[in-house]
Amino acid sequence: MLTLGAIGVVYGDIGTSVLYAMKEVFGSGHVPFTHANIYGILSILFWTLTVIVSLKYVVLVLRADNNGEGGLVAMLALASQAVKDKPRVRSVLLAVGIFGTCLFYGDGVITPAISVLSAVEGLEVVSPRFKSLVIPLTLVILLGLFIVQKRGTAGIGRFFGPITLVWFAVLAVLGVSQILRHPEILQAISPHHAVGFMVAFPGITFIVLGAVVLVVTGAEALYADLGHFGKKPIRLAWFSVVMPALTLNYFGQGALLLSNPEAVTNPFYYMAPDWALLPMVGLATAATVIASQALITGAFSVTKQVIQLGYLPRLNVQHTSVRDTGQIYLPLVNWGLFVAIVLAVVMFRSSSNLAAAYGIAVTLDMLITTILTFFVIRYGWGYPLWLCIGATGVFFVVDLTFFASNMLKFFAGGWFPLLIGGAIFILMMTWNKGRAILKEALKTDAIELRSFLDAVFVSPPTRVQGTAIFLTAEPGSVPNALLHNLKHNKVLHEQNLFVTVRNHEVPWVGISRRLDVEPLGRDCWQVIIHYGFKNDPDVPRALQQMRSQGCELDPMATSYFLSRDVVVPTVGGGMAPWREKLFAQMHHNASAAADFLKLPNNAVVELGSKVAI
Repeated sequence: MLTLGAIGVVYGDIGTSVLYAMKEVFGSGHVPFTHANIYGILSILFWTLTVIVSLKYVVLVLRADNNGEGGLVAMLALASQAVKDKPRVRSVLLAVGIFGTCLFYGDGVITPAISVLSAVEGLEVVSPRFKSLVIPLTLVILLGLFIVQKRGTAGIGRFFGPITLVWFAVLAVLGVSQILRHPEILQAISPHHAVGFMVAFPGITFIVLGAVVLVVTGAEALYADLGHFGKKPIRLAWFSVVMPALTLNYFGQGALLLSNPEAVTNPFYYMAPDWALLPMVGLATAATVIASQALITGAFSVTKQVIQLGYLPRLNVQHTSVRDTGQIYLPLVNWGLFVAIVLAVVMFRSSSNLAAAYGIAVTLDMLITTILTFFVIRYGWGYPLWLCIGATGVFFVVDLTFFASNMLKFFAGGWFPLLIGGAIFILMMTWNKGRAILKEALKTDAIELRSFLDAVFVSPPTRVQGTAIFLTAEPGSVPNALLHNLKHNKVLHEQNLFVTVRNHEVPWVGISRRLDVEPLGRDCWQVIIHYGFKNDPDVPRALQQMRSQGCELDPMATSYFLSRDVVVPTVGGGMAPWREKLFAQMHHNASAAADFLKLPNNAVVELGSKVAI
């Protein structure tokens, strides 16, 4: 069942690349149309799948799990932990890794657009009269896809695996039907055809690699979904179903082009008999919607992890399943992606034009993954330097070559995903830097908590029944909310907890390590709550463990006090004025901490103050 699920979720993206990859390689007009060149291109496609997906991701990168979790954020956490004794290297790696995460959003815009558009373009093969319907129908399908996101994927997720399995079966059948007519096409598996093409046309090969990379779209999903399925099901699904089906289909398209060069306009759909064209368009559309769905939910998960790591402000996170905490919905991310995808479809208007925009973000992400992998296996696992260079060096050269080739497409549309990734990178780095400056500003005016309480209890205020929980960013400091409470209300509760929430660069922090408690005397405690970047923060639930400290929390007699800081940008601060203003606006628009930390709405008191940065 895990393998079936992996086929549906992990391989939806790479499984739909057959719709446009071969078409773009030959449709570019750079490759002379000869039998030898068809063999050469097929060989390059096959060995690209083998080297990048099979060897790099399935064999090597899947080993670099962070407590069972995968993905660029998990890899970044592993790499930063591996070099924590090298602060300069660590800061550079964090910046590089966060930029790679930002590029994921650029990929998240292009992939649904090119996938759905290429599927619907099959209508043009059915009849040229349908050409005018392609873009409107694509937009309608995408709108429907984004509307249903708020309902969650639990209901429709069970159909992903079977539908995608049918899709891969159809890919294999279509490929075999063409290979049987030209079985000699299987000779292209031999790498000498790829080498011969590269030697004969080195310049063309370099250019064509920008289209060849389309066959490995979605390879990063292998690693990103490691935590959902585990290594074995992902590897089993790839070698038993996905790679054989993709290989047969690509070779089938090559066999078709041997006998019918005119089919290059859309070789995938021309492989199907006329009676099967409309059903194929429907199945392909379903497969691309599933591939897009997996990427959208991946964007939700990555955003939540980045928030936990402190690179984005709190956003409204809605849970769509009572059983699976990983199933979430972020309205801002959902509709932001939709607007960007609609913009991409309307601007580029065809899958061929979108293919020109595709590749830069993907190959740069692959390159970043390779770099981070080197630091993990060298400094985290302690392998010898020569072995680490040998294990990652080949992949680094391959990734760098693909990235350099794709940079040729920068002005043809490659700037679009880079623009999206760059804009999000500026937001993330501004938020992270702004939080550090804000933290320093608060620390400058901070009062030491223990000595303050000693002074207060010399002439104690009136103690009232119940528990007061003060949320504070820095343990050991007096929260502003406490100062305001004493100043205006002149009372102190029977029990007082000073709570700090800490997020760590690990996916999960177990219940046994959730709390650090320091008794301060007089029924006061300093509490630090620990979460990983995939944990779901829930402060009331975590504080139930305080019973072992002799602190009973009655929900009806517990109040949560928060300091709502208003950031005021000032001249001569730690960032450029425009970045300080941007940070202040992001801070203002962040969702309420009470919602993010699962605090009960009827028990929260917010007290505001201004902080100049």
